[in-house]
Amino acid sequence: MIGLGTANEFQIQQQGEKKANLKKVVDDLIAQGGKLIDTASSYGSAESVLGELLSDQDRAKVFLATKLENGDAKAGSVEFKRSLERLRYKQVDLLQLHNVQDPRQSLAAFRDWKSQGLCRYIGITTTFKQDFDAAEAILRTEKPDFFQVDYSLGDREAEKRLLPAAAEVGAAVLTALPFGRSSVFAAVRGKSVPEWAREFDATTWPQFFLKFLLGHPAVTAVIPGTTNPAHLADNISAGRDRFPDAGQRKEMIKFFDAL
Repeated sequence: MIGLGTANEFQIQQQGEKKANLKKVVDDLIAQGGKLIDTASSYGSAESVLGELLSDQDRAKVFLATKLENGDAKAGSVEFKRSLERLRYKQVDLLQLHNVQDPRQSLAAFRDWKSQGLCRYIGITTTFKQDFDAAEAILRTEKPDFFQVDYSLGDREAEKRLLPAAAEVGAAVLTALPFGRSSVFAAVRGKSVPEWAREFDATTWPQFFLKFLLGHPAVTAVIPGTTNPAHLADNISAGRDRFPDAGQRKEMIKFFDAL
């Protein structure tokens, strides 16, 4: 349920202590039962950094997802080959077409790569609200295995049409930016987690915000980005124990919107 996003500091070839810190975050994720790591060909050196950090890990313990910018068979094939070389993998678990824009976008090339065994699942992503209509159209026509979208307690636009559409076509949902680029933390700065959140085992703000997302029936996993091992452990803990039901999620929304 709890994965790891690799934008920001993973995009740079770190050295020394910073590199050791990234290695610890990746190793801790796997040691604590996490599997999902999400990256992209457009994330600077992130794929290459991950390839090195995962080189001593058991492949079976990792669910590796990456994204391509180009959905064209020829150009996308070149981009995908480069991604596999950077990641040092012969196959990724999930291959996504990043930030879809064309409502008539075909995923035929992705299905071909899947049939060749180069990826286990295919998906699409969107991070721009002006492209939500296109994303919904592709979901309904192409029916990808996965769908990734920005979604947080402070940004619930995806709930209106995209999450229902994903559920209808059977697409697993990954939520990017589950902390809204830290905006949700800014909203609660100086405040304590409400006592009633203990009803669903949330005692820290990261647990509160991640459990809100995981309580939605359409959400499969969340992928917060962090380079802090302590923050990673807190994030991982949000995937354990109880989750808020529909009524409790409404209370969470009411609480947050009143801040």
